[in-house]
Amino acid sequence: MSRPPFASELSMVGCHTCGLVCEHSTTPGHAVLCPRCGSALHQRRPNAIARGWALLLAAVICYIPANLLPVMHTSLLGRGSSSTIMEGAVEFWTSGSYGIALVIFTASVAVPCAKFLILGLLLATAQRRSRWATRERAKLYRLVEFVGYWSMLDVVVVAVVAALVQFQGLTDISPRVGIFFFGMVVIFTMLAAMSFDPRHIWDGEINGGDE
Repeated sequence: MSRPPFASELSMVGCHTCGLVCEHSTTPGHAVLCPRCGSALHQRRPNAIARGWALLLAAVICYIPANLLPVMHTSLLGRGSSSTIMEGAVEFWTSGSYGIALVIFTASVAVPCAKFLILGLLLATAQRRSRWATRERAKLYRLVEFVGYWSMLDVVVVAVVAALVQFQGLTDISPRVGIFFFGMVVIFTMLAAMSFDPRHIWDGEINGGDE
């Protein structure tokens, strides 16, 4: 069955900045600028895969101290204790705050690990120009982009809980260095998803690739 032509086969390219579809010159050394916004036009984002791997690796490295170091310090009647992400989730669960515990576990453990796996899969298959499950991989990329908007939920929960507790005068809660590393994990994973060019998913169908 015949398929519609790809934009690269028609010498067309979409602007990364404004989205305008323009003609693209393949002349070596000849830079083409978008007539609308003036940005440089590229068939693919330059070094998108290498940049994605670097940002993903940085996120994984930051995720280790984010889970090992305390994210908040609780002080009650002169007695203080620090807790990591998992310890905080367990404390909220045992105290009956099931909703907050589930939000912290989902935003701090389930979502980051899922994003690591999905981004690694997308980068590995794009690097090999694989033709395996292209539509499903495109859906996974859109899912990662959507989830990225909610990735700071755990940091927000800690901040809100600390503000509410201090407002009620019951105890004192303050953030610790672990929350900084978790924030870096969120930033690096978001940048990795933004730097990945989803058009790499379809390169295997254009030039041939591994099944």
